[in-house]
Amino acid sequence: MSKLKVTQIRSVISRPANQRLVIAALGLRHHQMTVIHDDTPSIRGMLHKVRHMVRVEEVK
Repeated sequence: MSKLKVTQIRSVISRPANQRLVIAALGLRHHQMTVIHDDTPSIRGMLHKVRHMVRVEEVK
């Protein structure tokens, strides 16, 4: 299974509560933090919801 490297590039300040919750559920706690997740449909859906706030790269 491939992995996704997710980096938060924008702040959650003045964002809707649902977007803040998605960022927290992804494990991102502060600006420029990076986490690695499995590439699953549920993670892809979460990333789609906050695509303007994160950078996603595939990890081999």
